[in-house]
Amino acid sequence: MKTKFPLLIFSVLFGTAQLFAQDQFTLAKEGQMAPDFTYETSDGTRHKLSELKGKVVWITFFATWCGPCRKELPHLQKDVYEKFGTRDDFELLVFGREHSKEELAKFKADKNFNLPFYPDAKRKIFDQFARQNIPRNFIIDKEGKIAISSVGFNEDKFRQHIQKMEALLTK
Repeated sequence: MKTKFPLLIFSVLFGTAQLFAQDQFTLAKEGQMAPDFTYETSDGTRHKLSELKGKVVWITFFATWCGPCRKELPHLQKDVYEKFGTRDDFELLVFGREHSKEELAKFKADKNFNLPFYPDAKRKIFDQFARQNIPRNFIIDKEGKIAISSVGFNEDKFRQHIQKMEALLTK
């Protein structure tokens, strides 16, 4: 019992510190309206997030050098994009934080991804949502409110996010 108590204390403190760190660096919080922003597609067309109202939107911020991001992206492709990407009421936006269009095209080809990657070279979009830490996922409901905000990658949490997104799609 004596050895379990310090472990329990450590676990509680570590978990609390992680939640505080996440909240401290998260600017766009669950329940709030998602910040509106403009993004550019590979063909140069510009769009605004607000144009997607009426759809559930999954936004991911990643970097090509980020280990947890590299673990998450195959799940994002297989479990989200390939299953929901053709729906009229769903949109996936995957932003390469501090990456150019050319860097993302090379990464996409090298890793055989078919995800819709968009550059956020100067962090203009990311900086509206958070200060630091990736991968980050934000799921926006059909009214434009943030339903899920998460940091890091955990397979169990990721599956929970998909379940929540499916529930949002049925509303």
